[in-house]
Amino acid sequence: MGSTVHVIEATIVTPSEPTPTRVLALSALDSQLFLRFTIEYLLVYNAHPGLDRRATTARVKAALAKALIPYYPLAGRVRAKPDGSGTGLEVVCRAQGVLFIEARSDHNVNEFEKAPRFVTQWRKLLSFHVADVLKGAPPLVVQLTWLKDGNAALGVGINHCLCDGIGSAEFLNSFAELASTSQTKFAEFKFKPKPVWDRHLLNPSPFKPTRNNTNNNSLSHPEFNRVPDLCGFLARFSNERLVPTSFIFDKTSLNELKKVAFSTSRPGESNYTSFEVLSAHIWRSWARALSLPSNQMLKLLFSIDVRNRVKPSLPSGYYGNAFVLGCAQTSVKDLTEKGLGYVTMLVKRAKERVDSEFVKSVVELLSHSRACPDSVGVLILSQWSRLGLEKVDLGLGKPVHVGPICCDRYCLLSPVFNQTDAVKVMVAVPTAAAQRYEHLVRSFYL
Repeated sequence: MGSTVHVIEATIVTPSEPTPTRVLALSALDSQLFLRFTIEYLLVYNAHPGLDRRATTARVKAALAKALIPYYPLAGRVRAKPDGSGTGLEVVCRAQGVLFIEARSDHNVNEFEKAPRFVTQWRKLLSFHVADVLKGAPPLVVQLTWLKDGNAALGVGINHCLCDGIGSAEFLNSFAELASTSQTKFAEFKFKPKPVWDRHLLNPSPFKPTRNNTNNNSLSHPEFNRVPDLCGFLARFSNERLVPTSFIFDKTSLNELKKVAFSTSRPGESNYTSFEVLSAHIWRSWARALSLPSNQMLKLLFSIDVRNRVKPSLPSGYYGNAFVLGCAQTSVKDLTEKGLGYVTMLVKRAKERVDSEFVKSVVELLSHSRACPDSVGVLILSQWSRLGLEKVDLGLGKPVHVGPICCDRYCLLSPVFNQTDAVKVMVAVPTAAAQRYEHLVRSFYL
């Protein structure tokens, strides 16, 4: 059974000063079908002995209200554009507010050092779960939970249509810095970077036709193409209980993975990054553990930040969705038999495809269709370890744990407390594959 969480207070927090009343259009990247969900972060803190909980809660609420002044769209409500197309979204900004929850729990801080026992064990640390982000729910929910041992957890749910990982982390760091700022400096607080809306910068209208901009555009974008389900892939993930897993890769193990990748690569391959070798190793271990048919096609999808890949670059402080999906694709046979170097090369090539022209073609495609990644044969991986979440300090110190509220079939790379070069990998796999997956993840040379 899950641990008990009791809600002490649930209240709507509005911007502490008047904000513009307007309707703001979201970009084609913001409006994608597969982003219509809530990003759910969990940050856990070792609180100082003798901490005044009432004063801390008041500081957090005041900081949230002030942060909502420049980030006022987060206090609005997201809806479909009334043109009936179904492809575009907008946010109605009338300072409707965000939901703040204070709670207490019988969790303790040591529980978060390992994977949860089941997918939803930490669900109540963000008690208000938004099932449909277009049904009028607040785009932002913040829950401060006091743990049994006197420590604290911060659960944050943020509508993915409004922010990507980088944008949401910038907001959280500004909000947290406000919460830890003295009263004398609170009024003069400067947001760094200053939040920038400017979603029009990713509109298709200024774009000229590109090399990929054809009637068969989707053929240039394997991330949106479907592959046949030869093994009841979707049914397995729907019907079999998923087991959460958590592994830490430190600098030594990441360097070891790089050596293995080079030793199994073609001559002349250039340097691999830690992300490339780690994501390849995780994808390969996951595929081998599932024991899929050798001719089943598999994909690894991962987000690629395009802020500095588009021309001109997006301005600092742009907090909307500014990423496209990288897609590595191959058969089970090649993925499992050709070695880590081959798989790492697939990831590297997927990253290299993404330039300004590629981004334009994605925007064009999404502006005129309901293109959406399929789930068959897909492992989705998201890199939270480079967002700056490990710096979110509410005045309680840096978080000792950063991860998702629910550990599910999407793979997350998270930062590790006090280990700058280390990465925590969290993903839930079907029960029958869990033991083999854990063995393969630990075995670099198999």
